[in-house]
Amino acid sequence: MAQTAVRFGILGCANIARQLSRAIMLSPNTALCAVASRSIEKARKFAADNGLPSTVKIYGDYGAVLDDPNIDAVYIPLPTTLHAKWAVAAAEKKKHMLLEKPVALDVAELDLILKACESNGVQFMDGTMWVHHPRTERMREALRDERSFGQLKMIHSVLAYNAGPDFLKNDIRVKPDLDALGALGDIGWYCIRSILWAVDYDLPKAVVAMHKPVYNDAGVILSTGASLSWEDGKVATFYCSFLSYMTFDLTVLGTKGALRVDDLISPFQERYGSFSLVSESDFAQLEQGRWAPAPREHRVGSEVPQEVLMVNEFAKSVGKIKGEGLKPDREWANISRKTQLVMDAVKASMEKGFEAVELVEYI
Repeated sequence: MAQTAVRFGILGCANIARQLSRAIMLSPNTALCAVASRSIEKARKFAADNGLPSTVKIYGDYGAVLDDPNIDAVYIPLPTTLHAKWAVAAAEKKKHMLLEKPVALDVAELDLILKACESNGVQFMDGTMWVHHPRTERMREALRDERSFGQLKMIHSVLAYNAGPDFLKNDIRVKPDLDALGALGDIGWYCIRSILWAVDYDLPKAVVAMHKPVYNDAGVILSTGASLSWEDGKVATFYCSFLSYMTFDLTVLGTKGALRVDDLISPFQERYGSFSLVSESDFAQLEQGRWAPAPREHRVGSEVPQEVLMVNEFAKSVGKIKGEGLKPDREWANISRKTQLVMDAVKASMEKGFEAVELVEYI
């Protein structure tokens, strides 16, 4: 039996909502039915600028979307400081929820959101798109190949972009009352998620923030990093910044091989993503090239953009709840919580003078 389309409403007209409105319309199992902003004029402009169908309802109040009985799920791209309020409200109205990252200011706030989702039987997923790309599963397979990759030893993730003076002065991601986590929340979230992904979401034992983070005058983080360590000897480092050249790199090193990707969160092409893998290589004679064997590029196709795959995956879970009476898939909530725990530990280490913070997963 074909799944009935999951009917979406969007709370907020942030720039990322342009990408997700398109994804919702492209996904075969979703329909965009409503868009809301704090002013109906802004919502109307968003609809016009993005060519939304005339059937999409326009609201000048977020609560109106939650009160609409014809909405099954909501996408929430609001500033992080508003997540707890509107995510809990959405759950209480039985709206399934795709929540933009970072999902909360801290794990205590996230737990309030997840408790509301659990109590009301609604599906939760955060907006980390790259994990849904087919490339990600192919990279996972490469890391699990003990013959060519060996035992995982080290991970390094760098996500940065030189945001420019206007961004650094006016964007919500540098405002303490809107997105107080700054670069740590906006792109550090991706760094942490990529590290946890590489270790099958095994939480580290300890986290140490790097010295000399950069803050703006309002105390919002513009640039920072950290190291993570596990009891079995694995280590990881990351760096995130609004002040450095655009870089979306991930490197994973094993005892026999290394995997590298340089467009992790946003593939250069919508239709495919690439990564390089080198295994048991060594220095070669000059006439044979510098490396033998040379790194191999693996190109993984995707019929649709990764954000469409994310929306489609979310909608499948919602469809199983609506159509088959199944319970929500809690794995996505668990992954979000682990990411938030590590982010909290990085911030705690910064506040404690860059001391090591032992990470405990709270029950």
